[in-house]
Amino acid sequence: MRTVSVIGRKGGSGKSTLAMHLAIGLHLRGCATLLADTDPQLSVVEAFKGRAEPGPAVVPSSASKLLDLQLSLASSGADALVIDTPAVLEEEIAQAVVLADLSLLVVRPTFFDLAAAVRTSEIIRRLRKPGLVILSQAPSPRGASESPTVTRAIEALKLLRLPVAPAIIRTRAIYQTVVEAGRSVEEVGGDALAAREMGVLCEFVHRFAFGGRPVAAPAVVQSGLQAAAL
Repeated sequence: MRTVSVIGRKGGSGKSTLAMHLAIGLHLRGCATLLADTDPQLSVVEAFKGRAEPGPAVVPSSASKLLDLQLSLASSGADALVIDTPAVLEEEIAQAVVLADLSLLVVRPTFFDLAAAVRTSEIIRRLRKPGLVILSQAPSPRGASESPTVTRAIEALKLLRLPVAPAIIRTRAIYQTVVEAGRSVEEVGGDALAAREMGVLCEFVHRFAFGGRPVAAPAVVQSGLQAAAL
């Protein structure tokens, strides 16, 4: 089983939206996946109440419960655990990083987000854990030219000394629309560009975690994840 922690130190970074999309993306790629919402706001838990289709299991959790949850899932035959972390609780973030096979640091192209990300990147490096930076809520390019805001942010991200994801997640209205129904842009029509960029990111994480091989988890494993988590 592989564990991925999604981290964003500033509120509104798109952290929970990305955690949802990643969990659904792994589910769509055949992984029996559980999404643990450790953010006190429980935004992900609330969003998934509107989901009508089969998908990843979702449970509220906390840093103190993550190790037991991870062990329980591993013994149940699960393939992936995605952790949505709280934005400001450093100890809980560190715990999620310790348990993760990969930590995704979500950063908007703003001065305050970049400044906050420096400290988190230091935690990831200090713990000697794999990390990846995802540039989120970035303005779309104008024609063939990237926005100066994004260009400057990409240069600033070098200070974090972590690799940057191969896909930039842009500011798009559809992301808010789909999460209200507990769904992913990969599942719905209406914005091919959004589906493409999120698909590139999910595929990259899937390849990192599973070598790109199809998991094809039995439905019984997926349906049993919620019970294993409780």
